[in-house]
Amino acid sequence: MSVSEKVAEGLLSIGAVFLRPKDPFTWASGIKSPIYCDNRLILTAPEVRDVVEQAIADTVMSEYPECEVLMGTSTAGIAHAAIAGHLLHMPMGYVRSGNKDHGRQNRIEGRLPENAKVVVVEDLISTGGSAIEVVNALREAGADVLGIVSIFTYGMQKGLDRLKEADVKNISITNFDTVIDVAVKTGYIEENDRDALLRFRSNPSDESWIGEVK
Repeated sequence: MSVSEKVAEGLLSIGAVFLRPKDPFTWASGIKSPIYCDNRLILTAPEVRDVVEQAIADTVMSEYPECEVLMGTSTAGIAHAAIAGHLLHMPMGYVRSGNKDHGRQNRIEGRLPENAKVVVVEDLISTGGSAIEVVNALREAGADVLGIVSIFTYGMQKGLDRLKEADVKNISITNFDTVIDVAVKTGYIEENDRDALLRFRSNPSDESWIGEVK
């Protein structure tokens, strides 16, 4: 079993990734979705957490060997950046969604030397917007952002296009397609649900798949 499959299996086992093609969730945008991700649950599941954090650390070393500092996204990426930073004996900090309104009014927390080679740690990538904002904030502060390590990505075309346009590399330790494959193999969902799920991934605004799920 690959690391990606092992992480996917772990996420499904603790309910961090819910797949409900027959009873879809409703996103804030109003879009019906067969998937809901809550990777914060990883932190309360030590066995799965060990696998995920080691995978993040290993990915940093293999994909970004020049990395000097890890920066977590606020708030979901902070703990993962801290744990991976501990495993790698590497400095870490995090980037707020906006500047504080008191004290030093920081947006970036932690020491960030000029031209530091940084990897951003994110819990999931959907359209890529929030991760790109973090990368831009770090670049504006003088960091050399090598890329992102995320736990999970939907693999949506909009997200892929936005990351490419912003010249941001992302490596996810597992992804939507792998989660679906593992979910089918383990009986979490049925084989005939696969096409509907993949159609959602390809075009989230098209809800025609809902009526096809039996």
